[in-house]
Amino acid sequence: MTRSTELTGTTTLARLILRRERIRILIWTAAIPLLVLLTAASVKGLYPTQHDLDVAAEASEDNAAAIAFNGPAQGLDTLGGQVAFQVGTFGLVMVALMSIFMTGRQTRAEEESGRAEMISSLPVGRHADTTAALLVVSGMNVIVGALVALGLIGMDLPAAGSVVLGVSFCALGLVFAGITTVVAQISENTRVVLGSTGAVLGTAFVLRAIGDIGDGTVSWSSPIGWVQKMRPFAGERWWPLLVPAVFAVAAFVMAHALSDRRDLDAGLVAPRPGPPRAARGLGRPVGLALRLQRGSLIGWSCGVFLTGLAYGSVAGDVEDFVADNEALDDLITGYGGASLTDSYLSQSLLVVALLSAAYTVQSALRQRREESGLRAEPVLATPVSRGRWGASHLTVALAGSVVVLIAGGLGTGLAYGITSGDLGQVPRLIGAALAYTPALWLLAGLATTLFGLVPRGTVAAWAALTACFVIGLLGQALDLPGWARDISPFEHIPHLPAADLSLVAPTLVTALAAALTMAGLAGFRRRDIG
Repeated sequence: MTRSTELTGTTTLARLILRRERIRILIWTAAIPLLVLLTAASVKGLYPTQHDLDVAAEASEDNAAAIAFNGPAQGLDTLGGQVAFQVGTFGLVMVALMSIFMTGRQTRAEEESGRAEMISSLPVGRHADTTAALLVVSGMNVIVGALVALGLIGMDLPAAGSVVLGVSFCALGLVFAGITTVVAQISENTRVVLGSTGAVLGTAFVLRAIGDIGDGTVSWSSPIGWVQKMRPFAGERWWPLLVPAVFAVAAFVMAHALSDRRDLDAGLVAPRPGPPRAARGLGRPVGLALRLQRGSLIGWSCGVFLTGLAYGSVAGDVEDFVADNEALDDLITGYGGASLTDSYLSQSLLVVALLSAAYTVQSALRQRREESGLRAEPVLATPVSRGRWGASHLTVALAGSVVVLIAGGLGTGLAYGITSGDLGQVPRLIGAALAYTPALWLLAGLATTLFGLVPRGTVAAWAALTACFVIGLLGQALDLPGWARDISPFEHIPHLPAADLSLVAPTLVTALAAALTMAGLAGFRRRDIG
């Protein structure tokens, strides 16, 4: 078969992906540049003078925890360098996740659902579907990189640094699109593909952190480190771009070569046969739901725990860090007579809660994935009712959100307790993290309502979470009006340990979450499956 025959129908399949995934594509390509630009605006407000930038640079250059979490300390005495430091690594991780999720969804998930087999019966080439998916994901990365570069240039940041930062986002996205495509040829399970590629991303983050804390040599073993070696806003260098570019092309070629060695719907590695008899818990809806979601729960718990460790490790030094920066002091201290350290810990736990909310939304929407993947119908054909089936997934989502919050509070408390010599901070900060439980449950209720009443609109749950991120992290810096900030349920929860504990607002939020959940389950019982 010639190469042209192998790619027959690629353009048509790419248009189909664009049509089917237009909402997801729009959200991803708009949210990441918006995050970068909002952070840039916030940084400009925090460091209005060169003196403020110099103080911030001096405080961060020797802060190992900040470097491990944010990236290499490059050009921190410039506004562009601070923007790259504050949002660069987080933005790169978001771009990598975009590529992982979208590539896995358009390759392995399509085969697992049976849609790829139906398409293969049409006059399309063997590699047309994979190539179409890579074209769309590559286009998404190009758009994100271009919007980041143009947005930063529009904010009067240096053009060279803005372009390099945008190109670094695009390059890393292409690297992880290639990695995901290769892994999709090896395993026939979508969850294994996403989990394995996510583990590669986590390893890349850790290797980059170790290298940046040291002399930078180890960072060359990480794809994140490759693109950060381009040094945006810190004496830009273009030659490190060759490494991710060559890697991405090699991964694309390897994926096509591996595809020729396997059957459609199969992977190169055959799945390991399970035990002859299923565990007793799998015979119950809750046990099955927990089995399906345990990998996600473990992954999110570990990630949020590490985030808590990063924030807690610098809590003891926060007063020295902001001593000469009134703008940053005002941003952190927003609670009456609370100490600066408690105010910082409150902001840190808010970030922990927002990340935990991402798990909650994902877990609550697992019902939709099971339904659209045609796995719900066989279960509901048994004596299991719709109510029990839906409640089982919700039980995992609600209980799992508590577990993830505990992990975040534990990480923050351990790090701060060890550095301050007071391990009594551990239970205190775990309790403060758990105060956000009603807000997480409200988002789970919203996701359930959408699933039960408007299943094709479940993406709105992610849009709501994005709004909560913007309001929670940048609401004060952007001076959002009160009514806009009140949209987020997190604004109605006491921000412990800085604020005083109050049960009125959390109780009302919990009641609203229960009402939304019951409405969603009632709607699911009355609508058609699929």
